[in-house]
Amino acid sequence: MALLCSEAAIWPFSYCFCNPLKKKKKKTRDCLKLWMGEEEGAKHSPKLTLLPLIALIFYDVSGGPFGIEDSVRAGAGPLLSLLGFMIFPLIWSIPEALITAELSTSFPQNGGYVIWISSAFGPFWGFQEGFWKWFSGVMDNALYPVLFLDYLKHSLPIFNHLAARVPALLGITVSLTYLNYRGLHIVGFSAVSLAAFSLFPFLVMGIISIPRLQPRQWLVVDFEKVDWRGYFNSMFWNLNYWDKASTLAGEVENPSKTFPKALLGAVVLVVLSYLIPLLAGTGTLSSSYSQWTDGYFAEVGMLVGGLWLKWWIQAAAAMSNLGLFEAEMSGDAFQLLGMSEMGMLPAIFASRSKYGTPTVSILCSATGVIFLSWMSFQEILEFLNFLYSIGMLLELAAFIRLRIKKPDLHRPYRVPLQTFGATMLCLPPALLLVLVMCLASAKTFIVSGIVIIIGILLYPVLVHAKNRKWAHFDDIEHRVLPSDHQDMARPSLEVSDEASVSLLPVLTPSEVNLEVSETLPDEALKLE
Repeated sequence: MALLCSEAAIWPFSYCFCNPLKKKKKKTRDCLKLWMGEEEGAKHSPKLTLLPLIALIFYDVSGGPFGIEDSVRAGAGPLLSLLGFMIFPLIWSIPEALITAELSTSFPQNGGYVIWISSAFGPFWGFQEGFWKWFSGVMDNALYPVLFLDYLKHSLPIFNHLAARVPALLGITVSLTYLNYRGLHIVGFSAVSLAAFSLFPFLVMGIISIPRLQPRQWLVVDFEKVDWRGYFNSMFWNLNYWDKASTLAGEVENPSKTFPKALLGAVVLVVLSYLIPLLAGTGTLSSSYSQWTDGYFAEVGMLVGGLWLKWWIQAAAAMSNLGLFEAEMSGDAFQLLGMSEMGMLPAIFASRSKYGTPTVSILCSATGVIFLSWMSFQEILEFLNFLYSIGMLLELAAFIRLRIKKPDLHRPYRVPLQTFGATMLCLPPALLLVLVMCLASAKTFIVSGIVIIIGILLYPVLVHAKNRKWAHFDDIEHRVLPSDHQDMARPSLEVSDEASVSLLPVLTPSEVNLEVSETLPDEALKLE
C-alpha cells in the first residue's frame, strides 16, 4: 500500500513517506539517503555512549554533594537530611527517571520533553514547556561560574574585587561555551573525568571516617526548629532535572537501550554521592547543625582528614561547578535546536557547526547566562523549583495522556505498569510538586507569572512571524523511507501516525487567537 507525503506532518514528530512508483529512481535513492541521515553536506558528531551519558545525567541532576549541606541546617539535624535522600529518590527520582526512559526512547530526537508535550497536548503547550524549561535552565546555569569563583576566592582573595571577578566570570563562561561548541563527545568524556575527580575525595573521606563513626549522631533532630520551606526546596533542587538529558536523545547511540541503563546508573550514583559524605560527616563530627551551610564539606574534610583533604574537596567543588555548567548548557542548546527542527523557532537555531553542535543555540544560552548571573542563589533556587514544578506537572500529565490516547505508540522501553499503575506512579511526584509550589514566596509567584505570560504571548508572535515570512522556519519533510525497501529497518507506522502534529502552522489571525486558547488536534498521515 503506497503512502502519500503529508504536508502537515513535520519531522521529528512524523515521517514523510513517498510512493516510489510515482518517483524517478534517483528521487527514491535521495529519499532513502535522507531517511538514513545522509543529507548532502550534513555534519555529524560522534554519538554519546553509556558512560558519558551517565556522567551528563549525573551533572544534570547533582554534580556531587556540594550544596546539600544546607539540608542538615534546614532539617535541624542530620536525621531528616539522611531520611530525605533515602525516601525522596523513591517517590520522586525513580518515577521521574522511569517516565523519562519511556518517553525518551519513544521519541528519540533532540527536544525531549517539548516533543512529549506537543504529541500529547499540541504544539502550543509544547512551546510553553520548552520556554519554561529553557529559561529556568539558563538561570540555573548562571550560578555555576559564580560558585566556581566563590570557591577560588578562599585561596585567591583577588576574586573578591569586581575588577578581577567580572573578567574572570566572562572568561570562564566563554571557555566553557567553547568546550560545548567543540562537540558533545568532548563534553561527555569531560563530564566522566570531572565526576571521578569530584567524587573521589568523598570516597576517601568516607573510608577515613569509619573508625570514628558514632551512629547515634545520625538520629539528631529538633522538630521545633525545622525550616520546612528550606528543607523541601533543598531536597527538590538536589534531586530534580532527570528529564534534562532527554533534550539530547538525538545525539545518543542506540537510545532505546542506552537511556534506561544510563538513568539507572545515574540514580545509584547520585544517591550514593549524597549519602556517603553525609553519613561520614554527621557521624564523625559533633558540630552544631547550624554550621552546615554551603561549603561546609571542606571544613568536614579538614577535621576528618587534614588540610590536604580540605583543599582536595575545594578543588573538586570548583571542578564540579564546571561539569554542571557543561551538562546544563548542552541540554539547553540542544533543546533550542530540537524546537527549531520542529518549526517552533527560526531555522537559525538549528544551524550546526563543523563539530555538529548548534552554534546559535549555544551562543543564545551563553548570553542568557552572562546577563542572569547577578541573581542570588536563594532567589534562583526557589524560582527554578517553581518553574520546574509547572513543567513537570505537564510532563506527568503528558505521560498519562499518551498511555490513554496512544496505547499503540511504539515504546522501545515501557514502564512495566498498566494505565492505572502508571497514574499511581505519577501521584507521589505530583503531590510533591504541588507542595513545593505552595511553599514559594509571593515574589516567586509574581516573577514566574511574568515568565508564563511572556511565553503565552511569544507563541502567536512566532506564528505571525512565520506567516509574514519575517524569518525562515523549517517545515522539514525528510526521513523518507520508500515502501519498496522492506529489508530496511522501517520506522514504526504507529509512531509516525500517533505523534503527528503540525508545528507553528500558517494560520489566519483568528486561528492564531484560537491556538493560544486551545491545542491543535493531531493530524494523521493519509493512507492510500
